[in-house]
Amino acid sequence: MAVIAVMQNFGWMLASRGLAAVFSLIYLAIITRSLGVSGFGKFALITGAAQLLANLLAFQTWQIIVQYGVNHIENGDQNRLARLFRSSVLLDAVSAVAGIAASAVILHFFAEQLGMTPTLARATLIFNIIMLLSLRSTPLGIMRLRDRFSLAAAADSATPTLRLIGAVVVWFIHPKLQGFLIAWAIAELLTAAAHWYAVHKIGDLSLMLRRGKDVGKVLEDNPGIVRYSLTTNFSQTLSMSAKQLPLFLVGGLTGTAAAGAFRLAAQLSRSLTILSQMIARAAFPEIVRAVRSHGVSGIASVISQTIRVALVVSAVAFVVAILFGQLVLETVGGAEFGRAYHSLLWLAAAACVELAVVAFEPSIMAAYRAHLAFYARLVATAVMVGAAFLLVPTMGADGVAVAVFANSVTQALLLGLILTKLIQGHDRAVVRGEAGNSRPGT
Repeated sequence: MAVIAVMQNFGWMLASRGLAAVFSLIYLAIITRSLGVSGFGKFALITGAAQLLANLLAFQTWQIIVQYGVNHIENGDQNRLARLFRSSVLLDAVSAVAGIAASAVILHFFAEQLGMTPTLARATLIFNIIMLLSLRSTPLGIMRLRDRFSLAAAADSATPTLRLIGAVVVWFIHPKLQGFLIAWAIAELLTAAAHWYAVHKIGDLSLMLRRGKDVGKVLEDNPGIVRYSLTTNFSQTLSMSAKQLPLFLVGGLTGTAAAGAFRLAAQLSRSLTILSQMIARAAFPEIVRAVRSHGVSGIASVISQTIRVALVVSAVAFVVAILFGQLVLETVGGAEFGRAYHSLLWLAAAACVELAVVAFEPSIMAAYRAHLAFYARLVATAVMVGAAFLLVPTMGADGVAVAVFANSVTQALLLGLILTKLIQGHDRAVVRGEAGNSRPGT
């Protein structure tokens, strides 16, 4: 039943992301042809920097809600559930304020080192403030906890839809960098509003307002929540930052034109990364329930079935990238963007590796070992940065793409090793327990 639930959840997310993929190709074509390869590089650096800065201090409150909310729902404890929701909103707000302050400091002192002019730095800060204030991790967690993936999919589809509408309007009125940035900012704010409206439809917004006012008791209600919150924050921050870092390596080492071509290739390969994220997010609630019911060994069947599906999907996707990658690059962006074809292949290969092991990290986190996943990401990111500096002098932007592939392979190996050790350790503990219970006189 767990696998069926995962596939149902995934189906709703796939419908949303399928729409996003189609719309993103259209609005990317509008932006790239309006701004050119160098202008699109600047646009990519601004939005990428904003996403990077937004993720530095952001907590993955959706994971916290799913991890601890399951127990409160099973126990029918509405007060503790409401406190968990309220504390998640508060955590989102505090991290947003801290993120804005950190962004202002970083851009004030290091904009020149990041290759940004004062105008670009100012635009990045404004865009980043809007992104940070567009709080939607908590409502997303509530919808996933409630298994309302259809509502979550509808809310998520607001972003690509609004971006497409905004891109078309800007294309006709003011097809300049500032115009597209304004459209993106409005899309972020309206998407956040759509998420909170969905929570209102479920009824959990009124639950937060009526109950759970003593937020200070959330630590008592949820043992280990501080450590879990910090480790998931560090791990996901590192993960999201690592996805944006290659763009800055290309921009800083090879220029904005190369960054524009690389960004388009990364955007196309990102569909595979998004696919893996969808599977992980769809599976996470079921993995948490399996761990609570059967221990770590209870997730083995979910992992094996997820891997089989992911391998087939990733193999087909990589063949499609080989056959049609260059055509799509040139169709969307123009002939100048075709030079990113080899980067696209390496990035697609990296995404396929992540897709194949998509259930590993959620399983490790569900077993309360998020710190081990963080260590794996830290080592993999160090490998990526080191490989990029070694390869860029001879391979240019393609060297950064190879480094991204090395990051994915390293991370997959380490996460697989950690998960294997956890399952084997649990099985040995069970065997020892059974042997002890079977001794004479026990």
